[in-house]
Amino acid sequence: MKRMLISGLMALILAMPVWPAAALAEDEGAHNSGEVLTLAENARSAVLIDADTGTIIYEKHSHEKLPPASITKIMTMLLTMEAIDAGRLKLSDKVTTSDRASSMGGSQIFLETGEEMTVDDLLKGVAMASGNDASVALAEKIAGTEQEFVKLMNERAQELGLKDTHFANCNGLPVANHYSSAHDIAIMSRELLKYEGITKYTGSYQDYLRKDSPKPFWLVNTNKLVRFYSGADGLKTGYTSEAKFCLAATAKRDGMRLIAVVLGEPNTKTRNSEVSAMFDYAFSQYALQPIYKAGEVIGKVKVLKGETAQLELTASRTMSVLVKKGTKLENISQKLDIPDKIAAPISKGQLIGELIITQDGRTLAQFDLTAASSVKKAGWWTLFKRTASQMFFVDS
Repeated sequence: MKRMLISGLMALILAMPVWPAAALAEDEGAHNSGEVLTLAENARSAVLIDADTGTIIYEKHSHEKLPPASITKIMTMLLTMEAIDAGRLKLSDKVTTSDRASSMGGSQIFLETGEEMTVDDLLKGVAMASGNDASVALAEKIAGTEQEFVKLMNERAQELGLKDTHFANCNGLPVANHYSSAHDIAIMSRELLKYEGITKYTGSYQDYLRKDSPKPFWLVNTNKLVRFYSGADGLKTGYTSEAKFCLAATAKRDGMRLIAVVLGEPNTKTRNSEVSAMFDYAFSQYALQPIYKAGEVIGKVKVLKGETAQLELTASRTMSVLVKKGTKLENISQKLDIPDKIAAPISKGQLIGELIITQDGRTLAQFDLTAASSVKKAGWWTLFKRTASQMFFVDS
């Protein structure tokens, strides 16, 4: 009887379907590792990436289109930093507050119509206090009207390949047809972090506006992780009754910067706790492995009819891949995808090819390779001398 019972039980187990790991994990788990994680349990959507390589470490329904609330301001800050970088805007520029900017509700720095404030102070107001009025003031300064600025936001989203995003305003106040995803927010956060100066604003816990006025305004960062989590220095919180509690956070330790995004959390305590746990996991389990140092020559391309006959492709920065700690590195390989030759003229920054890093057939990272300097078209005398030397040079 006992033997029959065991045999029947074994038959039942063998008859059960075996689901592949990917099907079990669905949209959750450690990226490409086969490991199923339980992170950000209470978030409606989440993603965790390495900022340097863009590698996704963990994701949960990361492409679901959701209201982003004030995380919208990441794109507002990105366009502001890009305008500064391009010379169209200065931190010292004065911005005059319009009626519309001063009428914004929700989180604000209480701008009054006609009040002047520098771009520098407005960025503090956006990054730390999540000022809806400060966001509109910057938008109007850059594009003339908020409506025109929103067009720029959507154009930039398209350029970044954000397929889950559409903006209808610059501050995230509830409005129809305004949405994003954890994945897209991580991408725009990564882009914003290319401007190192931004963490001066997003990473400060407290500051003041109108310091020399009779009414100084105390700023306290809505992102408490910048004070309580080691290495945290941004980026942006968000909340509306529809979006619930949201956070795009970044932290840096031992040269590795992470970006975590959670949307739809039930409260601030849970939000901060779950983002901290995401960071703890990644910092304890992963490390960056340098492949090339900044300035190292990666490859060479022949230049046709150029002032120089050859273009060296060098690493514009340290190129690294994200690997699990303890991973054997002998299985990491690289492929250089560049043309044999390219015709002059060549502009500085021109895309030439890419470097692809793989491990056991899986792509770990891809790096664009660009021209470190311009190469002008050669004059006839240079070309004549080059041809003559090739014709008459005899190898002894």
